[in-house]
Amino acid sequence: MPIRYPAPLQPGDCIGVTAPSSGVSPEVWPRLDFAVRWLRERGFDVVLGKCLGSPTQVSAPREDRAKELQDMLTDPDVRCVIPPWGGETGIDILPLLDFEAIAAAEPTWAVGFADTSTWLTPLTVLTGVATVHGDNLMDSPYAAEAGVLHWLDVVTATPGTDLDQRSPGRYSTAGLTDWGDDTVVGRYVLDAEGGWLRIDEADPDEPVNLSGRLIGGCVETLSHLTGTAYGNMREFARTHAEDGTLHYLDIDAWGAYDVCRALHGMRMAGWFEGARGILVSRTDAPDEDGFTRHDAIRDALCALDVPILANIECGHVPPRLALVNGARATVTFTAEEQSIRQTLS
Repeated sequence: MPIRYPAPLQPGDCIGVTAPSSGVSPEVWPRLDFAVRWLRERGFDVVLGKCLGSPTQVSAPREDRAKELQDMLTDPDVRCVIPPWGGETGIDILPLLDFEAIAAAEPTWAVGFADTSTWLTPLTVLTGVATVHGDNLMDSPYAAEAGVLHWLDVVTATPGTDLDQRSPGRYSTAGLTDWGDDTVVGRYVLDAEGGWLRIDEADPDEPVNLSGRLIGGCVETLSHLTGTAYGNMREFARTHAEDGTLHYLDIDAWGAYDVCRALHGMRMAGWFEGARGILVSRTDAPDEDGFTRHDAIRDALCALDVPILANIECGHVPPRLALVNGARATVTFTAEEQSIRQTLS
């Protein structure tokens, strides 16, 4: 099915906030309040759902979480949906979502990363509606770094717009923010230098120019969708065979062996069919017995015989590029340029 782009978000439009996976504990609720105020100060109407607390590892029973997300995605008055953050077990809502009803509704922007990928990526694969792999609500007040677009820059753009981003060449080593200590923090501290790397079997200095339909998300959650109706990447690739696919992979904290096994399984299940290139996030994943995370990626994916670029700003290590699932994208990697252009068409 063709990719459909929701209407550009405008001041006065409604943004729905719900937690399809983990809810917000009382000690960090002030950060959620601050992030909501931050959006309202930019002219948006923000509506909070009922599934936001933290009674267990999830915000509410799966039936309630699925219904609230479904209602927001099909409500014509809600123009964007964003969770406070990711979580761990959002996979349990997938069988309860009516993807046909979501596909039949007017497209709504959905934004987030981490466990949000568990339903965000299937949303694009199964309905053709473009979604944004970008900051969750709690991260939204962070200022975009030079060369990096904020997710609001994407959802307010008109169809056909070219969205240009580039690596800032710096990243943060600070790890996760303790929202209880710093409720209103609004800028990452990029305390380390580092750009993209080519890690496939070709000359690492050989320039790369790739194009295709962008699709991806968090490996720790998406790998469990292989072989299911929600991870039918083969069908997505065949639908967009003329463009080909560009896969971005957010690897969070899994060790090198877990990453290797997961990527082998995804490849054998056809996840990377039609791939023209692989973009892998910078990661804090530990090396194991001298086997590095880059070794793991090469071991699993070099058989695809496509360029593999690592240390892309698309993961849990800030900053994060705003990437649109379903968008046409062109990636350039040279000694002088590390950039991605997305076209909303």
